[in-house]
Amino acid sequence: MNSKKEERYFLEGPHSRNSELVFVIKVLFEFIKGFRVFHFLGPCVTVFGSARYGENHAYYKTAQELGRRLAEIGFTVMTGGGPGLMEAVNRGAQESGGRSVGCNIVLPYEQLPNAYLDKRVNIRYFFVRKVLLSKYSYSYIVLPGGYGTLDEFFEALTLIQTDSIKHFPIILFGIEYHSKLFDYLKSLAEAGTISAKDLSLFLLTDNIEQAIEHIEKHAVKEFGLKKVKYIRPLTWLGEG
Repeated sequence: MNSKKEERYFLEGPHSRNSELVFVIKVLFEFIKGFRVFHFLGPCVTVFGSARYGENHAYYKTAQELGRRLAEIGFTVMTGGGPGLMEAVNRGAQESGGRSVGCNIVLPYEQLPNAYLDKRVNIRYFFVRKVLLSKYSYSYIVLPGGYGTLDEFFEALTLIQTDSIKHFPIILFGIEYHSKLFDYLKSLAEAGTISAKDLSLFLLTDNIEQAIEHIEKHAVKEFGLKKVKYIRPLTWLGEG
């Protein structure tokens, strides 16, 4: 059964206990596969973004530079492993000598893994993939993107807002692109469905250096990360 049919089968409702057990085992093995591949990465910055922008787009070039700067300050750069802005970030990291990894979702379109990954894992279930993208990261950067990117943005915000994970810095990158989204979030605060302080859970910026400084302040210094020199490349180790 392919992954698309399998997910549809799962969402149809209750099935036999044996088939439900088989599904749980498959999910468990997906997690184990991801843990084994990513165990020795060191702390990452996970970058989310659209798969639909080609290398001639301005966002692609910005994402490539962002990947380069993240690698230079010592982080492993993690993305969803696909094309577009994910490829650009991985490419920038790898071409500057940094570690570049991807957690790719198996889809019938768009999501073939890009060519700039030192390590990757192919995952069949979105919820497993989101856990893996969150698990190893000390910061999240949200580039312009669609439903998937926004899903990952709100997942990270919700986990931090509810203290389900530590208060890692989130950067919403692209002021013009995200201006209506930001206005909507402000309207939620005005309506009282989120608090005004929840708007400070992320930084909205267009400036790569401001994003890097934010990560250094709220991830590197906040969590006591130290540079350790590997054969390839420099990365960080967490204390404690």
